[in-house]
Parts: sequence; C-alpha cells; structure tokens
Amino acid sequence: MSIFEYNGSALVAMVGKNCFAIASDRRLGVQLQTIATDFQKIYKIHDRLYLGLSGLATDAQTLYQRLVFRHKLYQLREERDMKPETFASLVSAVLYEKRFGPYFCQPVIAGLTDGDKPFICTMDSIGAKELAKDFVVAGTASESLYGACEAMFKPDLEPEELFEVVSQALLSSVDRDCLSGWGGHVYVVTPTEVTERILKGRMD
Repeated sequence: MSIFEYNGSALVAMVGKNCFAIASDRRLGVQLQTIATDFQKIYKIHDRLYLGLSGLATDAQTLYQRLVFRHKLYQLREERDMKPETFASLVSAVLYEKRFGPYFCQPVIAGLTDGDKPFICTMDSIGAKELAKDFVVAGTASESLYGACEAMFKPDLEPEELFEVVSQALLSSVDRDCLSGWGGHVYVVTPTEVTERILKGRMD
C-alpha cells in the first residue's frame, strides 16, 4: 500500500459561473480501519481561498500549519490577502523545498481571483502544478472522481447547480473506493457568500 493511501481521502474542486466548489470526504482511517468520521481535509486560507489536502493526514496538518504561517507573514508585509495564483506558487515552492523527503500530500487549491474568476489547481507531492479550467481531483478516490466529474460537469453552472453536481460526483465516487467515504463536506464560494454543507453518505 502506498503511503498516500494510508489514511484515505477524496478531494474535488470544480468551477462554476463566477463561483467554485471544493468538496472532500470525512473519513480518517488507518488502512482499512476507520478512526474518525468527521475529519477536516479542507482549510480556509481567507474568505476567497480554500485549500484541500489529501494524502497522509499527519503531513497534511503539518503542511497546513506551515502554509498558514507563510500566509500570515505575507499579510503582515503586504497588507492584503494572497491571490490564489500566488498561493499556488507558494504551496509549490514549500513542497519542492522538501523534494528529497516530501510531505506525502496532494493539495487542491481553489479560489476567486480579483475579477471574481474561479481559479483551481492541484499538484503532486513535490509541487508540480496542474492547472485546470473545469475541475481537479485528488486522493484515493481520484480515478472514480475523474469519471464522475467528466460525465457530470457543465460549464458556467450557477452555485446551486454546482453544489448538486459536485455532491453527486463525490458521493458516487467514494462508494467505489474502500478508503474514503463516511459523508462529505462541501464549500460553495461566490463573490458575496460562502455556503458550507455536510453531506450524509453511506456509513460503511
């Protein structure tokens, strides 16, 4: 078993019309044993920027703390929030710095740029960025997420439709993966509001 699959995870970010959604499952496991069913995998960096971390849970928490520290330093120095593109470069640099003993994480970054355009991106454990115009996925359920998102995604979805699409994609994908599941956690972010919802999925 790969170290990336040790705790199990499913992450997806999807763009809509001047909005984006980022969703994760809630399971924390040790291989096939479930430890917690309310584990947080999506973190708020600021009101318009969210970070999802799949992979090894201990590394995800450590990496999140380091990134929050770096973002707070940026806020103090620049007196503004970091743009999503800038934050993606920061995450990439922090990961690449440790490339010979990497954080076993696959981050998903989703945010709104200055013109309220959605930005999504994912990268591997050493910071190689993958930008997308539609959706990005990560975690042990990534293969089934690709299939579900490819089938269900439509461009320029309104926030409510986007929530439905991303939720259905997540729930149907985690049912095909033993290492992720136990419900879902979805954020839909528009220029004016953030909606956070907990999904109830199959509890097995």
